[in-house]
This record gives sequence, structure tokens and C-alpha cells, in this order.
Amino acid sequence: MNRLAASSVEPWSGERLVLTVAACAAGWAIVALACLAVGSTGEIGWPSRDILHIRREYVLLASLVGAALACAGVAYQAILRNPLADPYLLGASSGAMLATYLWQFPAMLGAIALGEQLFSFVGALAAVGVVFAIASRGGRLEPITLLLVGVIVNAVNGSVFLLINALVKDPATPGGPLMFLVGGLQTNLRPAQIYSAAAIIAGGWMVLLYITGQLNVATLGEGEATALGVRIHPLRWVALITATLVTASAVAVSGPIGFIGLVCPHLGRLIVGNDQRKLLPLATALGASLLCIADAASRWLARDTAAGTALPVGVLTGLLGGPFFLLLLWRNARSLATTEGGR
Repeated sequence: MNRLAASSVEPWSGERLVLTVAACAAGWAIVALACLAVGSTGEIGWPSRDILHIRREYVLLASLVGAALACAGVAYQAILRNPLADPYLLGASSGAMLATYLWQFPAMLGAIALGEQLFSFVGALAAVGVVFAIASRGGRLEPITLLLVGVIVNAVNGSVFLLINALVKDPATPGGPLMFLVGGLQTNLRPAQIYSAAAIIAGGWMVLLYITGQLNVATLGEGEATALGVRIHPLRWVALITATLVTASAVAVSGPIGFIGLVCPHLGRLIVGNDQRKLLPLATALGASLLCIADAASRWLARDTAAGTALPVGVLTGLLGGPFFLLLLWRNARSLATTEGGR
């Protein structure tokens, strides 16, 4: 065990890393090109130049957000040793959503000075901090309690959002409150918003990629990690803060799109196993691809609507991720019952 674990701590060679990332990027590119051919009027085929420009922006934004949520999910699940952890379920997404919404009000002059990405990060970090503070017991996190508290924090943040939206005029939320509450690809973003989000997400992804070897050992437990020379507590802080920052940057341009960070790491494990060095690039590509597909499906489903308004992609990911989460919860409960019954 120690030889295998020790080898998994080491970073990959540059050649192997480049080949893995290139293969994952190629898979995403194929899906992205296919999604470009899906139109909102029901036609399937390569679009004209003007329409291609519009669809390309949607596909790239969907890819950015999906990749961010998926890689954050990998980090959360590894560092918490909890297969049910996800940016949405831990409250990070709703905290970032509420902070981003508040940032748009002219009265929040101090928040505007901080910048949208930073203010969103503060909201996400505050929500995660509340979840961890309530769910921890004797220095340990109870997995089921963690999820229950996360769901409650999500509900509270959503209720605060709706209350403010009902009492105060909406400060030009793209697509209305529903789009912002369930998550959707915004259409009136400034280039600076997209570029800053992309830069932060790319930087966070590189940090997580650099520590994937240590994340392998973190999944074994604190004792094993310490024996192999991994400083588990600083690693947890680095991984949690980086994953929360990546989540906040994605939510700032999309709203709280749920379950991408839950589904994609599990799909990746079915293909490459639990080696974080393989899992992070693959889950990132799967997240980008899955949200591209959801975006294309929302365009196609809008073909018969009077206004041609696409569904928020958060609705579709919720329809996919909700049953997936229930299945994982059921399997986790069965595994726990079997373990306790064998004692």
C-alpha cells in the first residue's frame, strides 16, 4: 500500500501530463463542435457566420462554467473524503450567487470597489464556513450532517435572494430572478467579467492539478497522509479555498448551476479510477462537455416556444443530478448498513 501510495504522491512527468490533458481536451472539442450545430429553431447543421459567433460564445461560456464546477467537485470530494460533496450541496454556489446578486446594487459601493469576483468568493467562503462550523463535531465532519446543513444553507440563501428581489426592484438581473436562482448562461456579460472569471478558474485549476498527487494520499486518511510526508491540514486549506474561489468565479457569470460538480467526478472514476492526476483533467473535460450538451438541449427545447426563450441550463442539470444524487445517497446508506451489520 505504501509503495503504491508513495508513487501516487509524485507529480506526473511533463509528457504524460500533456498527453492526458490533450486527450481530455480533444474529447471536449468534439462535443463542443457537435453542440455548435444545434439551433434554437430545431435545425441541426452548421450555422451561418453570424449565428456561429453567438453560439460560440454560449458554448465557450458553458464549457468554462462546467469545467470550473467539475474540478471544484473533484477537490471537495477528495479533501473531505465524501463522495457526496459538491459545490452546490455544500452551499458554496448559493453563497456566491447571493453575494453576486447583492454586488449589482448601486448601494453596495464598498462591494463594487472589491470587484464582482472577490465579493462572490467572500459569499461562497462564508457559506462554506457556516456549513463546516455547524456540521463539525469534535474536529470531524459528519458526511450526512454536512449535506443536510448545506441544503439548509442553500434554502436560506435562496429565500434571502427572493425576499430582496420582491422588496427591491431587480437590478437588471439577466433573464430575471429565475435565471439567476437556478443558474443559466447570461447573455449581457461584459468582456471583463468573462476574462476575469476565466483567468481565476484557469489559475485555480492549475493549482489543483499541481496538488493532485497529494490529493491522492488525502483520500486515504490523515494518518496515512502524515506517514507519507503530506501535510494534510495545509493541503485541506489550499484545496478548499482554491475550489471555493473557482466555484465563486463560475457562479458570478452563471448563477448556481447544480450537480455538475457531483456527477462528473463520479463519471470520471468509472473511466480512470480514483487517481486524482487522471481524474481532475477528465472530470474537467466531462463538466465542460456536459454543460455544453445541456446548453444545446435548452436551445433545442426552446424551438416550439413563442418567444424562443431557452430554458436555464440549471433546470436541466437539476433534472439529471437530482436522481443521481439520490442514487449515490442510497448506495452510501446501503454501504454503511452493510459495514455496521458486519461488526
